[in-house]
Amino acid sequence: MQSLGWRRKGLALFGIPFGLLEEFMADIARIAEVIEPEVTALGFELVRVLLYKGGEIGDEEQTLQIMAEDPATGQLLLDQCANLSHRISDRIDALEEAGEMLIAEAYRLEVSSPGIDRPLTRPKDFAAWAGHEVRVQLTAPVDGNRKSLHGDLVGIAGDVVTLADRKSGEVSFALGEIHAAKLVLTDRLIAASRPLDTSGADEQEFGEDEDEAVVLQEQED
Repeated sequence: MQSLGWRRKGLALFGIPFGLLEEFMADIARIAEVIEPEVTALGFELVRVLLYKGGEIGDEEQTLQIMAEDPATGQLLLDQCANLSHRISDRIDALEEAGEMLIAEAYRLEVSSPGIDRPLTRPKDFAAWAGHEVRVQLTAPVDGNRKSLHGDLVGIAGDVVTLADRKSGEVSFALGEIHAAKLVLTDRLIAASRPLDTSGADEQEFGEDEDEAVVLQEQED
């Protein structure tokens, strides 16, 4: 019996609560709907669901990344990642046996902790990390500004985020205009995040940071 059976067509990206590539949103919404109860059952919180092509085997490899955190620590330990991976795999197996195929191609499942330089995906993330340095990529320029912003996070009011950009000063934009956002690793962030493990932090490119990841992979027969 396969422990993992994710298959799909095309490419989709989903960051909770922000979504991209609208034609795939229904599938991604269903994946998140299936996964989130498994995350919460273990006492964790779902941070991000990311589905993309490209990986260690080659450009055509499918990777489904589930990023979650223990609210008590803000991260997941390796054994917590492993437990969550197996729980998600079992749930997907059950759905496939019942005739529901969520993704139509072979996949790699990756469960990871957000790490210190974590992505910001939920409204509460933008409130909790106000005052820290962030990088933000927008879906479109705001008021003729750039799409890529870098500066200190001022905070969030309703669904509007304000950032003190290093080049443009204060810039405000809606949550729905965010393509990706993440914290920048600084001494202040490390001090605020202790006792989190800093190993491997900030080694990945922007938007692709996966610290303490547990990767489970199985080839299709």
